[in-house]
Amino acid sequence: MKILLVEDHPELCEWVAKSLRQSGYAVDIADCGEHAEHYLLTGEYDGVLLDLSLPGKDGLEVLKSLRGRGSQVPVLIFTARGSVDDRIRGLNLGADDYLPKPFELGELEARLKALLRRSSGQTPVVRLGALAFDTVSRLPTVNGAPLSLTPRELAVLEALLGRIGRPVARDALFEKLFSMEQDARPEAIEIYVSRLRKKLEGSGVAVTTVRGLGYLIAATGEAAA
Repeated sequence: MKILLVEDHPELCEWVAKSLRQSGYAVDIADCGEHAEHYLLTGEYDGVLLDLSLPGKDGLEVLKSLRGRGSQVPVLIFTARGSVDDRIRGLNLGADDYLPKPFELGELEARLKALLRRSSGQTPVVRLGALAFDTVSRLPTVNGAPLSLTPRELAVLEALLGRIGRPVARDALFEKLFSMEQDARPEAIEIYVSRLRKKLEGSGVAVTTVRGLGYLIAATGEAAA
């Protein structure tokens, strides 16, 4: 999942971004309203974490512009402006949730996961072959046993499970796995897909390459007992 983090406080921004990346998210950072607008106009995101008190364009202005363009990307406002009036205004302008500062990282991630799950329409547990993926905890299991994946392997699996039976383009996977700040090429996706394929052996689930369209995950009916 790719997240846009809009926050002008460097230390807080680094703290939140580091935690999200360790959880397997790709994170782009905007430190002012104008930069946030640019990212939202030129990139695709699964969710936005939005501060309100920003240099230049205010966070509520960013939100208003975003919803005015018809974008339905989930937005979680996190801010020190926690008055009832600020909350009402933010929610009325289209925010999906509102978390006042200071906050616990665990709560921020839990709220973000809930927003992403609702927006994707996924059920709490996705099952395919002997594979089960808990969309709340983001934990995959095969025949009930934990499946050990790196954060990027997990991100690939999550993206593919969001489109079971339909191919996902390599460039789309690349966008979800890497932020704009990271030095990587789309070909790197092939490495993570290859590793994921090996770890899914015996699960009754396979990731296949559809020439010209991308990668597709589907059940094979060959799960090991």
